[in-house]
Amino acid sequence: MCIEEMSTSADWVNRSYNRRMAWEIARPSRTPALRGVDMAGFRIHGEGLAQLRAIPHPAVTVVVEFGDRCFDVRDSTGRIHSGSLALGLGGSAAPVRVEAIECVQVRLSPVVAQAILGCPLAELSGRIVGLEDLWGRDATRLRERLHESPSWDERFALVDATLSARLRNDRRTDPEVDWAWRQIILSRGRFRVEHLATRVGWSRQRLWSRFGTQIGLTPKRAAMLVRFDHAVHRLVLGHPPAQVAADSGYADQSHLYRDVREFTGTPLTSATSEPWLAVDDRAWPTSTVGQA
Repeated sequence: MCIEEMSTSADWVNRSYNRRMAWEIARPSRTPALRGVDMAGFRIHGEGLAQLRAIPHPAVTVVVEFGDRCFDVRDSTGRIHSGSLALGLGGSAAPVRVEAIECVQVRLSPVVAQAILGCPLAELSGRIVGLEDLWGRDATRLRERLHESPSWDERFALVDATLSARLRNDRRTDPEVDWAWRQIILSRGRFRVEHLATRVGWSRQRLWSRFGTQIGLTPKRAAMLVRFDHAVHRLVLGHPPAQVAADSGYADQSHLYRDVREFTGTPLTSATSEPWLAVDDRAWPTSTVGQA
């Protein structure tokens, strides 16, 4: 693996994960205008097609591609999606086939995603949706303008302005749902979800209903996803599975293995070598999107 820093206005790194594929990653030089938003730029190129997996993350993911060639993503129904898209929370890893791609990837905290995307997150739960299906012609215009932009900083500024313009305050999450999500994030998925309703002063039925509509998952599934995300990144760093399981609140090592397979579709040994996980230390080095 080779790493080479590049001097540009955006923070760049070149990283080659194997002899066939090379990754160039750009980070914004400025913090996005909206809280709960993070983004990174990717240029992936190499020889022939590569098979990757989009690993679930506790954020709604928006990918806006603008290069000459697209990538293909297969959802749980077997449908193939090409081009710009949005991935909801709670699904399993999506197989990705890529030869070369240029894109901006945006991670949206679910407490702001509904207000930006313009649809209830319950409709996106575990699904992949074309960005044009959500934004119509605006998605196409954004792609075209990104393609014409000469620098990553200009692309990030363009995406930032687009997200800010689409924000609808009447679609924000309830303060009680916002608080419940924060507790799950801050505890890394170890907060006792049965105590959430009592703490916000709602009935369990009301919180589960509102949380599911506005976040796209039940509190239990959300905690499971957040706990997995924390654990799998420790595994990528080489921490022993037994220690990770104990520190992350799993009943035992087998419990950890089951969650890794459920979210990634692969055994633990294969999951920790997935490129999308391996680039997280560079693409999202200080991301606090989940805490928004």
